[in-house]
Amino acid sequence: MTMNLDHEELHRLLATLAESDIQEFRLEGEDFCLEVKRNLGTSSDSSAGHKKITSEEIDSSPPQRKIEATPLLSTPPPSVPGSRSDLVEVTAPMVGTFYRAPGPEEPPFVEIGSRITTGQTVCILEAMKLMNELESEVSGEVIEILVENGTPVEFGQVLMRLKPV
Repeated sequence: MTMNLDHEELHRLLATLAESDIQEFRLEGEDFCLEVKRNLGTSSDSSAGHKKITSEEIDSSPPQRKIEATPLLSTPPPSVPGSRSDLVEVTAPMVGTFYRAPGPEEPPFVEIGSRITTGQTVCILEAMKLMNELESEVSGEVIEILVENGTPVEFGQVLMRLKPV
């Protein structure tokens, strides 16, 4: 059996994994291997020594989801003005690196003031060495671009705002 994943299926799979408690996942096809591993403990937990946990502690403690993260910025991100109700927010469907252009020497997909159509590529998100084109879900005008080129972004982070036409 041959397995092929298009970009949309890969996006859905990664989003599902991000929302789950799965710590390790591996999927192999003829020409690819996808492996996701998460460490749900923190480094301070391992340095504190081992503690035997009783069944009473397990039953009484609420489930916890911790994802170990390394701060990417030494200063907090600049505050973004409140969103206007007449604007549509383009958000990151996954964790990755935001790119405004298809290549370093190429012009950006969109600029502030650009008129775009539904299905037009507005940026690229790189995740696990895959370049994922993010397409606009509405036609309109680009009002704000909130992320700098080459910046890491979080799932659900607002990348830009559009004024629908």
